[in-house]
Amino acid sequence: MTILVTGATGNVGHHLVERLVADGHPVRALTRDPATARLPEGVEAVAGDFADLASLERALDGVTGLHLMTTFGPKNETVPHSAQLASAALAAGVKRVTLLWNGYRGPVEDAFAALNAVELQPGEFMSNALTWAEEIKAEGVVREAFGHIGHAPVHEGDIAAVAAVALTTDGLAGQQIPLTGPETLNVADQVGAINDATGKDVRFEALSEDDGRLRMQALGYDEATIDYVLGWREAPPAWTQRPNDAVERATGRPARTFAEWAREHAGAFR
Repeated sequence: MTILVTGATGNVGHHLVERLVADGHPVRALTRDPATARLPEGVEAVAGDFADLASLERALDGVTGLHLMTTFGPKNETVPHSAQLASAALAAGVKRVTLLWNGYRGPVEDAFAALNAVELQPGEFMSNALTWAEEIKAEGVVREAFGHIGHAPVHEGDIAAVAAVALTTDGLAGQQIPLTGPETLNVADQVGAINDATGKDVRFEALSEDDGRLRMQALGYDEATIDYVLGWREAPPAWTQRPNDAVERATGRPARTFAEWAREHAGAFR
């Protein structure tokens, strides 16, 4: 009952690998360089690249569960040849699939519909706050455009917990699951939680849309990504701003708060 996890060292993937291993499930992790991957003991690391269909087909050999990112790389490119990949998964005998979206349904979700894939649809990731770490450490400030607009951010570990349930049981098959955290917060609220967790006195500085664009350019984001992120922050889908109980319904425990996340990651901001 081996489960293949793509993005195994990423924000959601590493939580998912750890949870599956802790629960006794054999895990295979897809990585570009198995020699340098830092994975829990017992995890099988295999070489693979989303741009190389043959490497993905090899990684699927003997796999019964698949956790698949729908985009990859710094430019959030959509996973290519998704129809062929879905066919390869079906031929390999994959029984359960989870798909981690990037804010929209696309060709990957369409391709895997025949496998009753569970579509994980997080709104705002709590881990997005890590993009503030360098400014906090250097200047004690967080600068964002549209920071007054509230979201209900979800802990990446909770996304992984829902994925683990979907990959090891049949109760969620075929569902699209919007995932939010337990509270609506704006950037100032999140900064306050980081202050409480770190003992620092970080301030929030509101930026205009133009200045927000310049900040993201300085951080190395391409224009398409900047347009998408600023558009999402200015006019987020209404459901991403409201807490829901999807995490608790799937896992049996409440979603974690941003304050908990901030305590777990306090070292990143000191």
